[in-house]
Amino acid sequence: MASNGIESMQLAEDQIKILEENFTRVSKHPDESTLMLIAAESGLTEEETAKWFRLRNAQWRQAEGLPAQLGSVKD
Repeated sequence: MASNGIESMQLAEDQIKILEENFTRVSKHPDESTLMLIAAESGLTEEETAKWFRLRNAQWRQAEGLPAQLGSVKD
């Protein structure tokens, strides 16, 4: 992934765990209120949390053999 990917976000292990758990168990596309709760739980800003989800979704889509950007296929 490019240098502006998830790896460059410098997150703590516990933050990554919280984000990954929400990504797999709650939603790959959280709504605004869910995003706010995830941000509060992980100690990140809503903007940082939204960025992480955008990058993680692109990573997930590539792993699934789908285009990196959300298109006509709903995941």
